[in-house]
This record gives sequence, structure tokens and C-alpha cells, in this order.
Amino acid sequence: MAIKSVSALVLDGLAVFEFGVICEVFGIDRSADGVPNFDFKVCGPEPGKPLRTSVGAMITPDHGLDDLVGADLVAIPAIAMGSSEYLPEALDALRRAAASGATILTVCSGAFVAGAAGLLDGRPCTTHWMHADQLADMYPTANVDRNVLFVDDGNLITSAGTAAGIDACLHLVRRELGSEVTNTIARRMVVPPQRDGGQRQYIDQPIPLRCSERFAPHLDWILANLDKPHTVTTLARRAHMSGRTFARRFVEETGRTPMQWVTDQRVLFARRLLEETTLDIDRIADRSGFGNATLLRHHFRRVIGVTPSDYRRRFACAGAEDAESAESAEDTVVSA
Repeated sequence: MAIKSVSALVLDGLAVFEFGVICEVFGIDRSADGVPNFDFKVCGPEPGKPLRTSVGAMITPDHGLDDLVGADLVAIPAIAMGSSEYLPEALDALRRAAASGATILTVCSGAFVAGAAGLLDGRPCTTHWMHADQLADMYPTANVDRNVLFVDDGNLITSAGTAAGIDACLHLVRRELGSEVTNTIARRMVVPPQRDGGQRQYIDQPIPLRCSERFAPHLDWILANLDKPHTVTTLARRAHMSGRTFARRFVEETGRTPMQWVTDQRVLFARRLLEETTLDIDRIADRSGFGNATLLRHHFRRVIGVTPSDYRRRFACAGAEDAESAESAEDTVVSA
């Protein structure tokens, strides 16, 4: 199905960035660049009646809810969560649109609107990692993936927070209209034309806020000494506890076993070094406590979802990017 018509649903509590993503991909005339125009409509409960956005500004839809039905694509940007806040008429229009053959695309918390309409029942889906547990609790038959950037389930595409909506929109354009059109839109938006939907969301895993004052110094010491070798036995000895008691207390305080927590913190420290320094991968592996680049790559990919080199290329400061480019060039010369 080539997408020709796109209807965006707007309700009170609309998030402007996520709405802007949908408008940027589907609502701008790029015919001069060879991109086919979409019949783009902004649909709300009452045409001409302003709706309040999440930042207090107002937006006025030109079309009513009936214009969701018959569209090739219905896009739902992030909207304030809670099914009690969604108009029954809007949910009914979404159900009718889906039944008439529309593909449903949600960005961030727009998944909650789709869930309230019953469109997530029995389906794989995602949303922003901060809201994933709530989505799963509210719609228990939905198969919520907490890690990925977006999920393509045919006529239902759901995306994680904020910029992941760009990835989902461009993925859909590529799926239906091909790479050439997608690349043209991406160049105009100055974004990568493709990120794998299976790539994990970049989720921080800080020290738990509820960690007791008595236990917090142990975690602080570990964080200050990530480069040192650690075992449950050595950590327990330093805390003046038996290994079994220390391990039990650690899980109670952090929700993770001691070595799981240490490994995660090493990955997060390595991530920061990749972003902020020009250190090569071997030095980062050493400073973060992994000892060698192979072990760093294994655990970094497990936790973050991409390799350290891929992560640096996407998120590093300018100096670190230059160092990575030089390192890659040197590797190429050596290989040759």
C-alpha cells in the first residue's frame, strides 16, 4: 500500500515535538525534490476549535474526527496519558479507521491512545521506556517491548520517545515508498535515513534513589573504583558482611545482583567516556574495568544495544568523533 493520505489525531494535551515530527515527515510539500505529496489532515474533536498543547500553546485542527476514517495512515502523536482523558468519539473514530484498513502509527505516549481504543490488544508494541511499565499495566494483553526504538507489526507501528518517532516515520516511508524518497526526506530533515528498530532505547540506569544511607557509601566506593577487579567476596569483605548477606542486601537495595550492577555501571561509565573523550576502545575498556575491548563490546552491546564504535559515531562530541574517524582509518590501513 503506497501511502497517499495521512490524518493526524490531535487532542488536548498534545505534545508539540512529536506532533511536529509527523508534520515534518508527512505534512510538508517536497514535490520539488521528487517526493510525492501526502493528503495531510490535522483532525480534532471539533474543526476550528483550539486545543491546548502540553506547553500551553494552542493548536487548531482544520478537520474533524470523521476524516480519520478512510485515510491510508492515521498518526497519533504523544498525548497526555490516561484513557479517562480520551474522548470516546476519538477512540471510536480510531477503531473505525483501523477497521477500514488504515495503518496506525503512534509516537511515544500516543500508544496509550491506541491502547484505549483497543488497537494494542494481542499486538507487539512499544512506547517511551519511562512509560512502558504503565502501558503494560493498563493494557495487559499488549506485548510491550521496553527496549526497541519502534515496532513494525504491519498495520500497527509504535515508537518510543521523541526522536524515535522520526525513525518510525521514516521506516514507514521506506517500507511503502522506497529508499530514494526516504533518503530525500531525511536529508532535508538532517537526520540519519535509517536506524534499526531493534536498536535499544538509551536508558539511564542510575543508582536507585531509595538506596539506604547506610548502603549508599558502598555503591559510591564501587563507582569510584570501577577499574579495579571486584567479586562478591571482595565487596562483602569490604562491607564487613558475609558474602550471602551482602548479596541479599545488594539485591534488596538495587534490584540487581552485585556483579550485574557493577557490570551495568561499567557500561554506563564507558558510554560517558565514548561521548566525552578521545580515548581509544582499549583504553576505555581498561578504565571502565572490563580489561579488554572484547569484553567491553560484549557487555556494551548487551546493555546499550549497539557496539561502542557505533555509539561513539552517533553520540560523541566533535573531538571524540575525530578520534574515532582517525582510529577507523588507521584500522583500514593496517587491514590493507
